[in-house]
Amino acid sequence: MTEKIATLDGNTAVAYVAYRVNDGCAIYPISPSSPMAELADEWSAQGQKNLWGAVPFVQEMQAEGGAAGALHGSLQAGALTTTYTAAQGLLLMLPNMFKIAGELTSCVIHVAARALAAGASSIFGDHQDIMAARTTGFALLSAGSVQEAHDLALVAQAATLEARVPFIHFTDGFRTSHEVNTVAMLSDEQIRAMIDDDLVRAHRERAMSPERPTIRGTWQNPDIYFQIRETVNPYYHAAPGIVQRAMDRLAALTGRQYRLFRYDGHPEAERVVVAMGSSAETLRATVGRLNAQGEHVGVLQVLLYRPWSAKDFLAALPASVNRIAVLDRTKEPGAPAEPLCLDVLQTLADAAARGARASLPLVVGGRYGLSSKDFTPAMAKAVFDNLKDKEPRRGFTVGINDDVGGTSLPVEADFDIEPPGVSRALFFGLGADGTVGANKNTAKILAEDQGRYAQGYFVYDSHKSGAETVSHLRFGDAPIAAPYLLQSADFIGVHKFDFLKKLDVLRSARKGATVLINAPYGAAAVWDHLPRPVQQHIIDKELRLFVIDASSVAQGLGLGPRVNTILQTCYFAISGVLPREEGIQRIRHSIEKSYGEKGQAVLQKNFAAVDTALEHLHEVSVPKTVTSKEELRILVPADAPDQIKRIEALQFSGRGDEIPVSAIPVDGVYVGGTTQYEKRNIAFSVPVWKPDLCIQCGQCSIVCPHAVIRAKAYDGALLKSAPAGFPSAPINARGYPDKRYTLQIAVEDCTGCGICIDHCP
Repeated sequence: MTEKIATLDGNTAVAYVAYRVNDGCAIYPISPSSPMAELADEWSAQGQKNLWGAVPFVQEMQAEGGAAGALHGSLQAGALTTTYTAAQGLLLMLPNMFKIAGELTSCVIHVAARALAAGASSIFGDHQDIMAARTTGFALLSAGSVQEAHDLALVAQAATLEARVPFIHFTDGFRTSHEVNTVAMLSDEQIRAMIDDDLVRAHRERAMSPERPTIRGTWQNPDIYFQIRETVNPYYHAAPGIVQRAMDRLAALTGRQYRLFRYDGHPEAERVVVAMGSSAETLRATVGRLNAQGEHVGVLQVLLYRPWSAKDFLAALPASVNRIAVLDRTKEPGAPAEPLCLDVLQTLADAAARGARASLPLVVGGRYGLSSKDFTPAMAKAVFDNLKDKEPRRGFTVGINDDVGGTSLPVEADFDIEPPGVSRALFFGLGADGTVGANKNTAKILAEDQGRYAQGYFVYDSHKSGAETVSHLRFGDAPIAAPYLLQSADFIGVHKFDFLKKLDVLRSARKGATVLINAPYGAAAVWDHLPRPVQQHIIDKELRLFVIDASSVAQGLGLGPRVNTILQTCYFAISGVLPREEGIQRIRHSIEKSYGEKGQAVLQKNFAAVDTALEHLHEVSVPKTVTSKEELRILVPADAPDQIKRIEALQFSGRGDEIPVSAIPVDGVYVGGTTQYEKRNIAFSVPVWKPDLCIQCGQCSIVCPHAVIRAKAYDGALLKSAPAGFPSAPINARGYPDKRYTLQIAVEDCTGCGICIDHCP
């Protein structure tokens, strides 16, 4: 059987399997798990069938607690049922999860693991929600890549049916759930071969039924509750073996072998890092480089975290190890160490006490990657280097500057292990301008050919639409296992000119890289409008510079602010990732697939965008010296509150990772009025007040969601000191003969939403 290769994100990879092996799904979407629920809903609406030829039901509830209740009830009725969740959503499911596990009910919940609310909330990924759920009795199976997420979703379903222990199958939120990568897809035949119909029938026969009346959900007194709590032990003791057998069956079908604990590195490693999730891929790549330089290091990835199998952990760990660092993507305040570290310590201490190991290795624990903080090879190396010290730091952090507790490890910023032959591109866009969607299509286009691989990861922030987005793309002739942000790029696309005035977008450009700027200036004029630091980057790094006024082209074609097709065409034309004509033909084919259902008008507009783009694309002749009189914008004035200067100023300029711990308020309390300093300048078009048309109703000011439009009535005498051209009109209310009226628009704060236009009578 020919293996089907596809390029898709982690959420799709999981949902593809979960939909096929379940009768239904109870959902309440929450980031970053939402796409899984949305895909299931879409497929159900389209009438797509599961393995048994039925269309799974998908029911959205009023909240995550309701989804968990519906899940529990459906399982008790004998249906194979799943749900998708994260963070506070998972915590709202905990009461039902304790019952589902206590009743030994086969089930898989798929989680895109996410941070929990503390001094602040975050929609981004770590393992805090998973660690909060580890007492429920659910088994915890961790996937560290898009391929693992696809495969282990099936392993979890096969294992839960045999073990009767319910599973949480989790990926790192955003880092894996939203990463686009090239995946070997499981066929329906392979999926069916993994699911034992006898076990499915056994699950259905355990359902509540009037034909087999029983009592369930009892309340018990001290005389027997303790006993029932211990009855499940044999099932949990058996679960690791069941999971490994499911992994072995998958290997026989696909050739991809998984273990409960995966070890990679020197066979006689002296220093080993234990980790779980996507960081394992970064650690593996770093281990390869360090061992090539003569070191003896390794990495042990935890796939099955609960039930914990001490026997399998010890079997995977080389006997030569004398120092271990355990990385946790969570924080448990007040604990002697984080959860995974304590599990490792207990396992090794018990083994040493029983004589199963000759000695107890030195074990230190540390934290990394909270709220999707990037974990790079340089940080991985810092963890291994810490183990070299005579007294390795315990309870360390990596990736931040902890100038309060002194926990942070020093990191060699220039340590880079990117392999040769990989093309790397960075795109700076604006949420909802189509940049991310275009780059997902680009990754799929470039991975269409056999033997070509692609990876895409997209950095958003909590502003969502209208926020800055950064797309990180890698393409090459070998599988790409690099779950960290690009440190350098061969191509940089700047899809909004204003970014050049506040973000250091060319910092990651390699020498000789190509830069494409969407600018409202032509090739002859654009150089003088670039800030001095940008010009210096271009000259020092010998960058090729191209410019196009994609916004005007899009507006002329009736595409509004969506510049994605135009700039995607330019990328294929000048990057060299594909022959120019071939790349453009593939874009046209991609447009047909993406927009075909939206009608010929939309299709033709996008085809016109492809044809028109190259006519407006021009290379800029780069001078040998800096000539600009413009500097980077001062984002925060000197008289701003100290907290604004210490925190928000760096965030506005894209340098939030540099903020030290000492700058952050311990209780999450900040000064108010911060939006007066954040001038994002994101609107494609802004409203203009026309005094002769205005009836002074004030509706536009009332409905503006960002308080951009302000209506003012004032004495006419004040206009004497007004600047030339300042618009005003006589106030149209009786009894104010000397009053004037002005409607002012703060264009830097406007998002271009158009609500004011819609409400203007």
